[in-house]
Order: sequence, then C-alpha cells, then structure tokens
Amino acid sequence: MDFNVSQHSVQLIQFTDLHLLGCATDTMRGHSPVHSFERVLAHAAREHAPWDALLLTGDLVNDDIGGYHQLTRLLGELPTPVYCIPGNHDSLPDMREMLSQAPFQIGGSAHLGGWLLVMLNSQVEGQAEGWLSANELARLEEALSTQTHEHALITLHHHPIRASSAWLGDVALKNAADLFKVLDRYPTVRGVVWGHTHQQADAQRQGVHLLGTPSTCVQFDPASDRFAIDHRPPAYRRITLQADGAIATHVVWVPEPT
Repeated sequence: MDFNVSQHSVQLIQFTDLHLLGCATDTMRGHSPVHSFERVLAHAAREHAPWDALLLTGDLVNDDIGGYHQLTRLLGELPTPVYCIPGNHDSLPDMREMLSQAPFQIGGSAHLGGWLLVMLNSQVEGQAEGWLSANELARLEEALSTQTHEHALITLHHHPIRASSAWLGDVALKNAADLFKVLDRYPTVRGVVWGHTHQQADAQRQGVHLLGTPSTCVQFDPASDRFAIDHRPPAYRRITLQADGAIATHVVWVPEPT
C-alpha cells in the first residue's frame, strides 16, 4: 500500500503489547488493558497529533479476540493508516477477519514518502518465542531489493537482540541471525522496531537503529533476571523518519492521572 505524505519527514506513533480484552472492565495483572490504552491514545492525540500513521507491533489482544472489537471501536474511524502485525498472544486469522477494513492493514509493506515500511510476522503459533519463516525472509528480501525507496524501516514483534532481563532470552526471535543476514545486504535499512519485551531498548548495529518499545499496559522489570513486573507506567514511542534517512525517536511514558 502506498501512502503519500507531503512533509519532508514522516511522523509515526508506535503502540505495542496492548493486550486488549473484550470487556473494558476486565483486568490483567491488576490493570485494565483497555482503560490503559484509552489513556495512552488520548495522551498521544493530545501531545503528538497529527501523525501520518500508527504502528501496532503485536500482542494487540491477550488471547481474547473480543479485544479486536475494542481496537476497532478506538481506532476504526481514524483518517490515517493503522499498520498491524501479530504477536504471540494474537490470532492472525481473527486479526485478518476483524481488522480487514481501513484504516487497518495487517502486515505487508507500505510506502511512506521516501521510506519503505516492511512489517514482518515473527509469530510461532502456540509459542512465546519468535521465528521468521523462509517465506517471511524471502518477502523481506524482495521488498528491499525493489530499489523504489530511499530508506527502510523494519517492524516485527519479537526482539532480535539481547533484552535487559535474562529470562527474555527464552522468548526472543530465535533466528535473528537470519534477519540480520538479509538486512546487512541493504544499506537502505535505517531502523528495526519491535515490542514483546515490555521494556525500552535503543541500540545501533552497523548504522541501523534498533528500537524496543514498552507496553501500553504493564512493564517488565529490566533489572530482574527473572520475571518481574516493573513500576513504570504505560508508554508508547514517537518516531520521526527524516528525509535524509535519520530516525529521531523517543519513548513517551504516560503518567498516572492526578
């Protein structure tokens, strides 16, 4: 899908690990994921609108397909694209059925000004860990080899580099080397962004910006080698894709209402 923007830069908002439930009053780890996302969305709209597109990088629901109805309620009338990829808690067939209408796009790729966005499916059905299939890697290679874009941003759910917490290594992208083998052949790739870890990450690898984003719900403690919940609030990431290929970005933490 092509999406033309008039600006010299492209403004994106990334939401990840929403873990939405079908009922807004239902809770997960003591919090309502729906109410949390409503608060995060309102904050982003107040502080950073207008944007050119939203990126939803997996775990849109928490094993409850009713959460997709919540997503269409909250985002279905937006005038800008909502690009979605599945996480380990998503049902890809239900995503495709229930988010089949604009503004939603499930996976694939998109052109945003001079940038190419490639959305990868790292989901392994029934497993928390990630894997990029041979078909996904071939699709990535084909998209990057077209040479119709100046710069490229890659999105997936699972983290391709080491996370702060040791236990998250068990649920990482297990064939990250295969991903980087493809990316290393294309200097147009400027960034890779993901979710899954409920933690922030910001690193560089061979000139590529590597970015992990916290959840719109609860966070995992980056100081603990075992599973533990962090005290930090919900968050999202603002991303500016600049015409020269630079990526300006920061995580926005959403304070508790006073």
